[in-house]
Amino acid sequence: MNAPELFDIIDAAAPAPRRSRQARVVWGSRVVTVGGDAPVRVQSMTNTDTVDAIGTAIQVKELAAAGSEMVRITVNTPEAAQAVPYVREQLDRMGVDVPLVGDFHYNGHRLLTDYPAMAQALSKYRINPGNVGKGDKRDRQFAMMIEAAARYDKVVRIGVNWGSLDQELLAELMDQNALRAQPVDAKQVMYQALIQSALSSAEVARELGLNPDNIVISCKVSGVQDLISVYRALARRCDYALHLGLTEAGMGTKGTVASATALAILLQEGIGDTIRVSLTPQPGEARTQEVVVAMEILQSLGLRAFNPSVTACPGCGRTTSTTFQELAKQIDDFLRAQMPVWKLRYPGVENLKVAVMGCIVNGPGESKHADIGISLPGTGEAPAAPVFIDGEKALTLRGENIANEFHKLVESYIERRFGSVTAAH
Repeated sequence: MNAPELFDIIDAAAPAPRRSRQARVVWGSRVVTVGGDAPVRVQSMTNTDTVDAIGTAIQVKELAAAGSEMVRITVNTPEAAQAVPYVREQLDRMGVDVPLVGDFHYNGHRLLTDYPAMAQALSKYRINPGNVGKGDKRDRQFAMMIEAAARYDKVVRIGVNWGSLDQELLAELMDQNALRAQPVDAKQVMYQALIQSALSSAEVARELGLNPDNIVISCKVSGVQDLISVYRALARRCDYALHLGLTEAGMGTKGTVASATALAILLQEGIGDTIRVSLTPQPGEARTQEVVVAMEILQSLGLRAFNPSVTACPGCGRTTSTTFQELAKQIDDFLRAQMPVWKLRYPGVENLKVAVMGCIVNGPGESKHADIGISLPGTGEAPAAPVFIDGEKALTLRGENIANEFHKLVESYIERRFGSVTAAH
């Protein structure tokens, strides 16, 4: 195979991004745009009792500091509704301007009507069409929630969930399917019910006066293949901004892998405007882990850059020393810890690429591809560690203090390259 043939078949171009409406989630002077030309946004949710306004505000602050651009809180009781303005007040006092999203089920119509201060303190409402009421009450109660959103010019996510799908709609579609000459699989009927519930609710919301740009849609399920199928169909049927996420991703590596698999496929196809990774925290694990995973998914796809990336080899028989593992972790932890300050002080530092490699096989090559990289000596290699800066070998480190010296080189590089951007402004 000659070179032209090789280049003819290698085509990694992503499909054209899906063009969606652009919503504006606002709090004070903070505007988080969703959809349109805006980047894919990271969202998360607290697991505190909202009645505990201080505890909730603290967790919201932690999630926002980790990178969440919107944070959803539960609003399920009158006491929780009364606490929301105090949560917002505490955040404002701490200088945390992240928009709050209210999560409503069953009684949202009453809470949004009876507690106007809460309705105004929230920047966005999440409404589940399957949980707004049954029979004659459904339309009236849904209308009350939409009217509140229209009154205060709030964005609404119409969030359908297969665990709380409108059973009357599902039964109706099942009956229709049974009468078909060739009935489709029951799972296909469920997909249709999810999509129809979301889109028909959005249409009603528009008829009630809600700005169509203030509508975000989600149809969340727990299965990877189910999510992909539903969102591909949903994306073809509407131009609303879409929120992606598995309903319950699970715990640990299972939840991380499932979320990354489903979301990456859809995002690569240009589907999705906001994402949440619904991880079940492992004992002792921070709630912020779901934010970290969501950001890593977007950064791995090249859709956004949040933190400098550290490339490190997995290790093999050539790397019996754990020095490169320890140094890679030190550098990665250090870069992440500094980002809240650095993203203001060093514009563009989130695009930095660092390589910490363990032997001569791939070490120099990977280090050359990074902005700054080090190739540590493997088993039997000379006790020297060449450092590459901007693709060129800059120096060689030796001795017992290699880790600390490289750490200083990284800091110096950041100051020299990204500090000049600040100085120029």
